[in-house]
Amino acid sequence: MEREVAWKKYDEASLDELEALAVDYIDFISENKTERECAAAAIAAAEDAGYDSLADCIAAGTPVGPGSKLWACAQGKAVILVHVGAAPISEGMNILGAHIDSPRLDIKQNPLYETNDFALLDTHYYGGIKNYQWTALPLALHGVVAKTDGEVVEVNIGDDPADPVFCVTDLLPHLGSQQMDKKGSKVVEGEDLDVLVGNRPLAATDADEADDSAGKAEGDKASKDPVKAYVLALLSDKYGIAEEDFLSAELEVVPAGRARDLGFDRSMVIGYGQDDRVCAYTSLAAQLALGDDTPARTAVCVLVDKEEIGSVGASGMASMFFENTIAEIMALAGESSPLRLRRALTRSRMLSSDVSAGFDPAYASVFEAKNSAYLGRGLVFNKYTGARGKSGSNDASAEYVALVRRIMDDAGVSFQTAELGRVDAGGGGTIAYIPAKYGMDVIDSGVPVLSMHSPWEVTSKADIYEARRGYEAFLRAEG
Repeated sequence: MEREVAWKKYDEASLDELEALAVDYIDFISENKTERECAAAAIAAAEDAGYDSLADCIAAGTPVGPGSKLWACAQGKAVILVHVGAAPISEGMNILGAHIDSPRLDIKQNPLYETNDFALLDTHYYGGIKNYQWTALPLALHGVVAKTDGEVVEVNIGDDPADPVFCVTDLLPHLGSQQMDKKGSKVVEGEDLDVLVGNRPLAATDADEADDSAGKAEGDKASKDPVKAYVLALLSDKYGIAEEDFLSAELEVVPAGRARDLGFDRSMVIGYGQDDRVCAYTSLAAQLALGDDTPARTAVCVLVDKEEIGSVGASGMASMFFENTIAEIMALAGESSPLRLRRALTRSRMLSSDVSAGFDPAYASVFEAKNSAYLGRGLVFNKYTGARGKSGSNDASAEYVALVRRIMDDAGVSFQTAELGRVDAGGGGTIAYIPAKYGMDVIDSGVPVLSMHSPWEVTSKADIYEARRGYEAFLRAEG
């Protein structure tokens, strides 16, 4: 049952649509490298499309009915968009669920130090990474610093061409014989992923000014750690933040630079954070493509945080954010009752929009060729994920898989099915098992990716296009 390459079916009009989508997608992942940035971009796009703040509607007691479009946000890091359908919400929803967090390096709370005339930031890696992949490449710093006076300062250094960048250093091969004998997981230890941020000491005249303005203690610090002191002076000048403010900061180290077309034929995209922003972007685009059409069933796009570390926390899928948001909307729609909420959740169906491992001929031994995802063959459905004996998997029902197949076939969407590698090669999980606890039908679906969880991941423009088409078809599907 080999699936045909999607590229073969496109006419000139389809290719124009595909390329336009790819341009927007490259802009999206280049400009939004953290969950906060993705959430803010999604809200801005939703408001441009006529979505209203759920919080404002609750405060005003605004009634909700068919055609209403609402957005909700959790801690600035997770977003839900809801387009109310013609049928009562209690009859079920069509839901797309993706995550907007990606593997990275997080700055620790007490990070800045000086050693041997270098200033460095201590990090704690986030999600599953190969540590050695994060050395010797340009890095950027994105995030926020919350100050005790209530001000929240946005930090974005390294992606503007005029900005400096940062790096984690690596050992030269001439002295690396012992390093190269280590296991891959030990070549670079987690505690060694410190980011180099400075080498210039605070000038004597600047140190004198610091002594006069901040007292002798600050002057002594500048004399002891002059490179660190100069970094702090620069941060104070640009952002108005002090060293103590790192305690209440969320700063993420991400690869610097824009996503790019890949290949002589420009058929692919290489960029950071495509797991899972390729599915988040296509889910968002599909939701907004409904426009002012009232769908038969309520259409929902869920973009959550923390999937890479277990979907935990107040902004993860395992929180009450999704359930509470639906309950609030149902109350405004006159469907306020615990039983109706339970019925709505049970009768809903969901595509857990997360990436799949694309078959890589360079590492063919860990894949099972008949049941692998291939770049360029369209949207991927994983009936189950998990590890080895399907541990941690949702495992969609046969009936639901048949329904999804029909929706895709009717819309002419190219799709394929896959598992995540050979049975005993490893495995992985998604958010699918979490909403499945309500009894709703859920299946994993997404875009195949090469070099997943690396600083620069690879996708096919054809798969991005088919995902966008497939997600819209799913949202528009009737009962």
